[in-house]
Amino acid sequence: MAEILVLDDVLDAAVLIEKILTKKGHLVYTFTDEDAAIGFAGKIAVDLAILDIKLQKMSGVEVLARLKQIQPEMHAIMLTGFPTVETAREAISLGADEYCVKPIDRRELEDKVEKVLKGNNRKGAIAL
Repeated sequence: MAEILVLDDVLDAAVLIEKILTKKGHLVYTFTDEDAAIGFAGKIAVDLAILDIKLQKMSGVEVLARLKQIQPEMHAIMLTGFPTVETAREAISLGADEYCVKPIDRRELEDKVEKVLKGNNRKGAIAL
């Protein structure tokens, strides 16, 4: 079981991810506000953050940078409905382990979460 922070400005998307990962035995904390998610990570150790790239106040990449300052060992998976090579490279350079394209595929999400948590990811090998 892992403690997972999910940040997506669309509540339904965050809840969907929470349902998928809770069924796999993980403890999932969902957020729609960047500041609340960052504040939470300052208080509670998180194994994995799943972050949407397109948010309201800042980008998911900016949130990732802040989270990594707070918890450098935390793993991260970035989500986007608008994949670009540039965004993927930036996310990887800031410490993202994986990159998923929306809409979320349940099996893909489960597989990537398992792979990242087991440390079987190869940073820099993310394909769009």
